[in-house]
Amino acid sequence: MIGTWMTRVATSWLVYKLTGSAFLLGIVGFSGQIPSFVLAPFAGVFVDRWNRHRLLVVTQVLAMVQSAALAILTLTGMIRVWHVIALGIFQGLINAFDMPARQSFVVQMVEDRADLPNAIALNSTLVNGARLIGPSIAGVVIALVGEGWCFAIDAASYLAVIGSLLAMTVTPAEIAQTIKESHVLHQLREGFDYVRGNPAISKILLLLALVSLVGFPYTVLMPIFANEILHGGPYTLGFLMAATGTGAVTGALTLAARKTVLGLGRFIPLAAGTFGAGLIAFSFSRWLGLSLVLLFITGIGFMVQMAVSNTLIQTIVDEDKRGRVMSFYTMAFMGTAPFGSLLAGSVAEKIGAPNTLLIGGIGCVIGALWFQKALPRLRQFVRPIYVEKGILPELQTGIFNTAEVTSPPEV
Repeated sequence: MIGTWMTRVATSWLVYKLTGSAFLLGIVGFSGQIPSFVLAPFAGVFVDRWNRHRLLVVTQVLAMVQSAALAILTLTGMIRVWHVIALGIFQGLINAFDMPARQSFVVQMVEDRADLPNAIALNSTLVNGARLIGPSIAGVVIALVGEGWCFAIDAASYLAVIGSLLAMTVTPAEIAQTIKESHVLHQLREGFDYVRGNPAISKILLLLALVSLVGFPYTVLMPIFANEILHGGPYTLGFLMAATGTGAVTGALTLAARKTVLGLGRFIPLAAGTFGAGLIAFSFSRWLGLSLVLLFITGIGFMVQMAVSNTLIQTIVDEDKRGRVMSFYTMAFMGTAPFGSLLAGSVAEKIGAPNTLLIGGIGCVIGALWFQKALPRLRQFVRPIYVEKGILPELQTGIFNTAEVTSPPEV
């Protein structure tokens, strides 16, 4: 992940150095993310059909080839913007399969389902820890030897990932014969109907998509806040992004310390509301110290919502639908990001970055209130699933009345 963040920073720096165009920076970012939105649902079908362990090995090998190609083109001086865009699209295609496969594979690696929230939270800690370290290393490497070596280091880092995957001994997920024999489009429709018919999963995904669309693109506007609002420079931007990452790591570690999924549901609207409120307050801040504190809070809010949403979906989803459902999770989380970035940039040009962030924060708070209102009904829907999976063992006898259970556990 450190290598991945190095590549992201080096790519942006390289494109801006080659063109000096903010528009082309947006195009490069869009090209790398849009395949996840378009292809993720279809990829989810194949994730349910194929061996996820082997699929991850293939995606990591292809990602290594992509980074190596960037390194060779850059180090030889042959790199052009169209190369970066084409390789970005290629990486986006890889991610469309890699992300739902990776999310689904977590369950196979975790033997005790009760450990799933901890595993997901620790994974979030790793990703956001790398988010703090990677860009810092990239800055030093770019200054000393250039962007090409960032890509080369990233390519080499995949050897450790591939070696780790090959060293695993994992029991393959059982694939139902009906899945193998069904048409791809039929399975895609089946996955969509399953999500639509499950109010818990559908509402979690809708809230995540809303927050990703109107709230998460605040990162695109951070250079404007660093330069024009807070009257700083690159170091100010680094501090702002580090504050967000530190908050995310803090939120992930807090979740990693929990021992059960029970009671996680209430954290979704709380976290989304905290994220939105943090954005609203940040839009009014003109002092760096206060801005850092507020971004720390937004980092906690977004990370907790994302990790809890992931955990609850992974807990209640049927195993034969896992790949398809996690592909919709990828669409909600990553697929809406390019549209949100374009929307945020367009709106900011007309009404300014602070007002854009204010509107996004209000949207997140409204979404949180909507989810909070629906939460009691969602708990009633999820409770039988928890009983079936043994998460609520005291209810497995089928006896559930006020005489024996005066205060049922919170889902």
